Amino acid sequence: MTTITNNKEEAFIVKEQDVVPLRNRVKEYGVKIGMSILNQTKLITATSELVRNLLKYGGGGKVIIESVSNGRDNGVRVTFIDKGPGIADVGLAMKDGYSTGKSLGLGLPGTKRLVNEFDIKTELGNGTTVTIIKWKNG
Repeated sequence: MTTITNNKEEAFIVKEQDVVPLRNRVKEYGVKIGMSILNQTKLITATSELVRNLLKYGGGGKVIIESVSNGRDNGVRVTFIDKGPGIADVGLAMKDGYSTGKSLGLGLPGTKRLVNEFDIKTELGNGTTVTIIKWKNG
């Protein structure tokens, strides 16, 4: 069972200039738990991709950064919440090469490969919530 420590913060992402400060905060969480540079890079890359999706497809939204633990393992959980149009076909969106924009279509499936835990909940007309966890030793 994953437990949340008291280390948690929220950020509202409404413009491109909000991305770098968010990436820096996520990195600070990784550093604080002693996460390796490689795992920090994976977490920051996943965060970058998801926050850009939040802006592009969801019109901005809220991001929650938390320190979490599971037994002896510590990690960082990042949750992205938007009130955009939602994703019509999550299964299709999770396939490599699929894109509704002009991208390579590696966003969601690529992000899932970078982290240890990946969860997506979406409802048409009501938005999407994506939660990722990168474990210190994962």
